[in-house]
Amino acid sequence: MYSPIPVLNELKDLHDSAGDFLADGFELYDYDDKGQFPAELSDPEFLSRVIPFAQANGSGSTYGIWRSSDEPDLALLPVVVFGDEGGEQVVARDFREFLCLLGFDAEITVDHDSAYYYRDENDGHSGSHEDFVEWLRERGLTPSEDPDGVVAAAQKIHGERFRAWITPFYEKAGWA
Repeated sequence: MYSPIPVLNELKDLHDSAGDFLADGFELYDYDDKGQFPAELSDPEFLSRVIPFAQANGSGSTYGIWRSSDEPDLALLPVVVFGDEGGEQVVARDFREFLCLLGFDAEITVDHDSAYYYRDENDGHSGSHEDFVEWLRERGLTPSEDPDGVVAAAQKIHGERFRAWITPFYEKAGWA
């Protein structure tokens, strides 16, 4: 079993069988591979609350699940992104919402102030995008047509709390 999250296990199966990317810049890591974080973020409390699971873009940003509570169903927790050049943001209120973001098929851009997905109307889709869209539909989901709205809704609910939680770890690492 890849993870304790059934839908993530199903995504892993699809990811492994796909001949190409499911979404632009997205690639699954080994589940909960703490080595995706810099050595400065080795505090056990930080590591116990963030579960990295995927590359978010071609330059090395990382998606993770933030254990914002003791909710036993990890699929109900927020999804966050850590930018390869800095910045960290909440992008989805839960895993199903995150899957819809992936369906938009665009790399995420992350900085200290924002995270957003941009896709030019002339951009082609990833090679296995249609398979992914079909997989989403089989689960009652559809690709997001408004990724900025999804991110904004997640930020409204979890953004300030995430910032308050992560700031002491960044201060300890000398990044704040």
